[in-house]
Amino acid sequence: MQPSNMAYDRAITVFSPDGRLFQVEYAREAVKRGTTTVGVKYKTGAVLIVDKRITSRLIEPGSIEKIFEIDDHIGCATSGLVADARALIDRARLDAQINEITYNEKIQVKTLVKRICDFKQTYTQYGGVRPFGTALLIAGVDDSGPRLFSTDPSGALMEYKASSEGSGRNGAMSYFESNYRDDMNMDEEIQMAIKALHKGTEGKLNPDATEIGIVDKDIKFHILTPKETKEYVSKALGGN
Repeated sequence: MQPSNMAYDRAITVFSPDGRLFQVEYAREAVKRGTTTVGVKYKTGAVLIVDKRITSRLIEPGSIEKIFEIDDHIGCATSGLVADARALIDRARLDAQINEITYNEKIQVKTLVKRICDFKQTYTQYGGVRPFGTALLIAGVDDSGPRLFSTDPSGALMEYKASSEGSGRNGAMSYFESNYRDDMNMDEEIQMAIKALHKGTEGKLNPDATEIGIVDKDIKFHILTPKETKEYVSKALGGN
């Protein structure tokens, strides 16, 4: 980087002459280096799937957390810095519980996502802090039906039918663009998402390092057992 750009590189609160916040862009790079996550929604629910990328046979797969429950009807998958994600998840859980205690109803998915993103945005605006180096895929079901949102380190949000974050995003999104259909049921969506994740990991998807979270209008958010996950992966990739 040129010396003339160093001041803009060091300060989160200073725009470069071409309108960029370099620290936010660096946070996005942390997300791009993270493990691949995918999310899809279907008529009555949504699915989150992650590749936990086990780098050593000595690691216990269950100790790696990439999918989190926020409330009975909302779950989240993370790419990037997991420690940053945990701080956001804790805040999101608190917001969900405060809403239920105050209004005696479950928080709307989009309302919660906006609160998370508002909090993330403040970390791009004040000195002495840094942006959160994580992107969250948030899936849930509320009165309006299934919802799937992607959040950015800048505090931006976008709603998707199917999305991906992390190092394999381009491959997974390419697969979704070609294969996503609105009329799929839960099992079909899970198999399609596994295939998208498989493509995003360049064919290196490890069933032992895969985790699946599901939420439906009739089913609380939950993470499938390793046995159930392996069965889905085997069924989806049986021809590979």
